[in-house]
Amino acid sequence: MLMSTRNEVAVPDPALLQRFDIPGPRYTSYPTADRFVDAFDAEAFAGWLAKRGESGGQIPLSLYVHLPFCNTVCYYCACNKVITKDHGRTAEYLKALAREVELIDSRLTGPRQIEQLHFGGGTPTFLSNDELRQLMALLTSHFPLAPKGEYSIEVDPRSTPPDKVAALGELGFNRMSVGVQDFDPEVQAAVNRLQSFEMTQATIEAARRADFKSVNLDLIYGLPKQNRVTFAKTLDKVLQLSPERIALYHYAHLPERFKPQRRIESADLPSPQEKMSIMLDAIQRLTEAGYQYIGMDHFAKGDDDLARAQQQGRLHRNFQGYSTRPDCDLIGLGVSSISKIGPTYSQNVRELDEYYDRLKNGILPTARGVLLDMDDLVRRAVIMALMCHFEVSKEAIEQSHLIKFDEYFKREVAALKPFQDEGLLENTKEWINVLPRGKLLIRAIAMSFDRYLRSDERIRKYSKIV
Repeated sequence: MLMSTRNEVAVPDPALLQRFDIPGPRYTSYPTADRFVDAFDAEAFAGWLAKRGESGGQIPLSLYVHLPFCNTVCYYCACNKVITKDHGRTAEYLKALAREVELIDSRLTGPRQIEQLHFGGGTPTFLSNDELRQLMALLTSHFPLAPKGEYSIEVDPRSTPPDKVAALGELGFNRMSVGVQDFDPEVQAAVNRLQSFEMTQATIEAARRADFKSVNLDLIYGLPKQNRVTFAKTLDKVLQLSPERIALYHYAHLPERFKPQRRIESADLPSPQEKMSIMLDAIQRLTEAGYQYIGMDHFAKGDDDLARAQQQGRLHRNFQGYSTRPDCDLIGLGVSSISKIGPTYSQNVRELDEYYDRLKNGILPTARGVLLDMDDLVRRAVIMALMCHFEVSKEAIEQSHLIKFDEYFKREVAALKPFQDEGLLENTKEWINVLPRGKLLIRAIAMSFDRYLRSDERIRKYSKIV
């Protein structure tokens, strides 16, 4: 085996970054969600729920709940959300979730104990403490929580005062992802998200009092009014808060696709060069402060479970990002949520009214999905190994999928040559190993193995890699 460089990251020359800075998937799944088809419908999803227990295996189960409501719109946001001041709207949604849970429970076979639970949005903390208790009671009555599971929730400090944090801890949540994006007041005003440092600090300190095991803090670079100087000051405050994990996302300005982004003035955005400098400065600051580069846009302290999982070769990636848990079956609840059962993916309808109508008629709200074939499965194994561990054991892939790696992937191996020539990866008889200089370009490297990108000539609407 090659000397592992899993825990190292190096920044290549900016010109090289720009050369490979192409639009590409984030690979929370393979095939990616834009490859799902309408032919995989509610009946197909129900069939795979019923097949889950046939093998007699003990595949772990994960649960994702999408809670779409927000008090106000953040202009940068591309999530599936419902902006409303009417907190009464959550009652109907909780009833719909209860119907969806019952429909799934009546069809699901196999183990029901939950190893992972994640509430995403929208703003999950839009719900009141009583509504959160009601929802958790619903879920745990059908899906008991494992004693040492990973139970996380996305929170907005503006709707998560210390008493709500304490309530979340009492409900069993042990991980929290805190939305910040930027602490600069001008940047916050430009994206319609005014949130003081003190408010954020109070939420994080409350999480620690409630014995949360890990706090993640979300940042975005490339926002309007942002520059290297202002973002350096944001990083000062982030390091003062000392979260266990940090996500450093890049802002993709796509106003033609996401209506709220039309309120952002293009002239206020940092130049591509400034944006890249902000990113490179942040990577240097975070790694010097002791954070380990996990991959993509994620960092973790060396003693965090995420860093340990990568060090031990057991890191996984799913629709919520990087995960410390084994590859689980995933049930997604709520509008637009995605499930993964066996060799399938499926996604719920995106519109709230359609979601309600289907459930009132006793129909699972599945809109589309995909059944993976053998080629999908082997490519997914390679892409996920690259995304999680920056290396692929050709022998492991050969034994698991009964192929000869270099023969099967002759075209893909040839596509790696430009990355080899630039010193971004090594390709030997036994291994593909991404070097520290290549890690920031892992999405571009993984794309070499994506059959659908190769066969589709139309312009993809992905965000750029850097």
